Amino acid sequence: MRERPELETMKLELSTEQNLCQIELKRLEDELLSKLSAAEGNFLRDTALVEQLEYTKNAARHIHNKAVAAQENEIKTNEARDLYRPAAERAALLYFTIKELHNINPMYQYSLKAFNKVFLKAIARAPGDEDVSVRVLSLTEAITHSALQYTCQGLFQRDRLTFLTHTALQILLKRGFIEAQDLELLLRFPVEVCRSSPVSFLSSQAWGAIRSLSMLDAFRGLDRDVEGSAKRWRKLVESECPERERLPQDWKNKSPLQRLIILRAFRPDRMTYALRNFIEDTLGSKYVDVSRMAFEKCFEESNPSTPVFFILSPGVNPVKDVETLGLKLGFTADQGNLHNVSLGQGQEIVAERALRTAAKNGHWVILQNVHLLERWLGRLEELLDNTGSDAHSNYRVFLSGEPSSSSHEHIIPRSILENALKLTTEPPTGMNSSLHAALDNFTQDTLEMCFREQEFKGLVFTLCYFHTCVTERRKFGPQGWNHRYPFSNGDLTISASVLYNYLEANTKVPWEDLCYLFGEIIYGGHITDEWDRKLCRTYLQEFINPMMFEGELFLCPGFPAPPDLDYAGYHSYVDERLPPESPILYSMHPNAEIEFMTATSEALFKTLLELQPRDSSTGEGAAQCTEEKVKSVLDDMLEKLPEEYDLAELMSKTAERSPYILVCLQECERMNVLLAEIHRSLTELDLGLKGELSLSSDMEQLQTALFYDSVPESWSRLAYPSTKTLALWFSDILAQCRELDTWTQDFVFPAVVWISGLFSPQSFLTAILQSIARKNKWPLDRMTLSVDVTKKTKDDYGHPPREGAYIHGLFIEGARWDSSSGLLSEAVLKELTPAMPVLYIRAVPIDQQDARNTYECPVYRTKLRGSTYIWSFRLKTRHPPAKWVLAGAALLLSV
Repeated sequence: MRERPELETMKLELSTEQNLCQIELKRLEDELLSKLSAAEGNFLRDTALVEQLEYTKNAARHIHNKAVAAQENEIKTNEARDLYRPAAERAALLYFTIKELHNINPMYQYSLKAFNKVFLKAIARAPGDEDVSVRVLSLTEAITHSALQYTCQGLFQRDRLTFLTHTALQILLKRGFIEAQDLELLLRFPVEVCRSSPVSFLSSQAWGAIRSLSMLDAFRGLDRDVEGSAKRWRKLVESECPERERLPQDWKNKSPLQRLIILRAFRPDRMTYALRNFIEDTLGSKYVDVSRMAFEKCFEESNPSTPVFFILSPGVNPVKDVETLGLKLGFTADQGNLHNVSLGQGQEIVAERALRTAAKNGHWVILQNVHLLERWLGRLEELLDNTGSDAHSNYRVFLSGEPSSSSHEHIIPRSILENALKLTTEPPTGMNSSLHAALDNFTQDTLEMCFREQEFKGLVFTLCYFHTCVTERRKFGPQGWNHRYPFSNGDLTISASVLYNYLEANTKVPWEDLCYLFGEIIYGGHITDEWDRKLCRTYLQEFINPMMFEGELFLCPGFPAPPDLDYAGYHSYVDERLPPESPILYSMHPNAEIEFMTATSEALFKTLLELQPRDSSTGEGAAQCTEEKVKSVLDDMLEKLPEEYDLAELMSKTAERSPYILVCLQECERMNVLLAEIHRSLTELDLGLKGELSLSSDMEQLQTALFYDSVPESWSRLAYPSTKTLALWFSDILAQCRELDTWTQDFVFPAVVWISGLFSPQSFLTAILQSIARKNKWPLDRMTLSVDVTKKTKDDYGHPPREGAYIHGLFIEGARWDSSSGLLSEAVLKELTPAMPVLYIRAVPIDQQDARNTYECPVYRTKLRGSTYIWSFRLKTRHPPAKWVLAGAALLLSV
């Protein structure tokens, strides 16, 4: 009994151990399986990690390769871009140059959109080449030529050389071919005040320019060389084409631009030719010889959204060109697809209807004289935008308008001008072309319609010559006409009709009646100046007189009135017998052309200076440089500015109030007003430049005037008319103050009065009349001035005359005074405005004045003449007065 429990215990223990072993084995098996599973997971995880790392490495390697390739491509792109950069820079330079043209004339408006079209077409037209450098060069030249040609179509002839010169100078400056300092010197061109010249072949003004240049390092010693080698320099001055002559001595080795600077001092009248040669030699002839495209070729550049705008000139009708091209392309008024509207009051509705119809059906519309409807221009702007955006492909609009006389009067909307293809239309120039154009107003049938055929034909030809003279004479500026008048072909044709009617109605040619009708009514109806009316009347008296049928009438030297010819014969006579173009054809001296060319050159340089950026640098540095220049001029003027006159003290010096003393006091009073304004405005600007005052618009205008060496408007308004630069004008003001200082010291009448330095020369001349009238108790309204030209200069007189006055400071234009004979004589070539000797002015009764063999010579303040008229002096002459009237002879107080 005792063994069985033990066995059971043993069995139980054995069973327990067995269970424990199974449990342990199970545990070990599970642990092993767990470890095997973990090991397998780690293995799989490590394998994925390796694969991921490998993928990352490959991706990184690929990205690196891509980045390297991108960097290489960027380098190649930049290198290629740099190769094409010169073409891009040229296009940018051209655009900004063209964009500034509105400063010359507000009609010259150009947009980036329009320029882009020209730019892209130029690229398409440029010849291709595998060599990139050759391709870039062809692109640059194509862009330049296309831009110049496109722009020049819309510029007047007088402005084309300005634009081409400005463009060429900017290109050369960009390339580094010229120095900015030399360019500024050429444009500003300071002139020192000189009263005389040590060499006979140079004027005092030319010598002043040489003296100014001689103070600069690059031109040091020029004045000494001119005096020491006068014969060589005289050859240059007297040459017909000095721009092609080599400069004497070592001056020929100067840079081309420096040679231009020297030439401007010696021969300013040839600078337009010199500039053309300079541009042609440095850049090529294509930069100056930009030919005008035919209208048919220009038309190809237009489209429904790009109208054609004709900028009008007097005497030209561009509608004929449109109608001729329309007839060729099938657009005529008869077919109803060409609408021609001459704008005026009540025509707005007609024009709007025509634009809408044409846009829908693909017609052409001509709107003439858009400048006449100022209030409707805004509506026109909208119509052009609306109709051009979604119109028939054949739709075209042609506009015409006259430019305004000043930017303040400009009324044409900017967007119309920017989007339009602008074309200028100008009449032919020169006597030959203009005379043919005048004859073209008539036909053979016209010449044969009068029963007095011979007289009618001869008078019609003479009328054509007269018409050409009065129209072409305008190019000589104020010496030609005091004011520009809109003479047109209508005046000529109406005159011919009047001639026909009078010849038909009279048995004899009514010479006086015809001259009156032509000179006082038809052509004279345009004329507002009495001296211009006298000129017109003199032309007619010289041309239309019985001598023309006696074979003794010469229309100009070497060109007699033609015999009885047919229509074609007159054209042939002009081609065969008319002398070459010269002022002589208009009865003027050759100096008139030199003066005209000099004025043209001066105007060109003035415009070029205004078109230049204020400084070659940009940003703050440029502003500082501009302010430094202005500050230098400002400080110099404030330092030299004299004190105002104490009028109370002056009036207490003498109790006498003679006409002369009153004139002196009036001059001091006006000088005080001017000096006060100069001091006030300069002081304000000085504070503004220092930052102590805000710059107002008036101060900015003054700053601009000082920078460009021009007389500020606020000063000139208080002074007297002047065409001089600020430096020369201020020098005259200082000299005027010195004259007044001497006069007011003890109110002793000056020995010789500098009449050019008076604010009101008329008051002084009237004082002479009053003084002598009181002395002799003569009626003032029955007196006149008598003028005797002496043979002496100012320094030869030590005291004034017993009555009247000696005056100096006058110059003569269109003639000269021959001191040896004491007569008015033919001018000397290239002596444009010689100084007059001292004049003795006194008053005499009108009935005692001897007007025989004298020329009533007008006296003007400046070369601009016109409104600067002062008086008229009778000068002795052996020639008929008509010679000097036609020559435009006049006395000037300032040149």
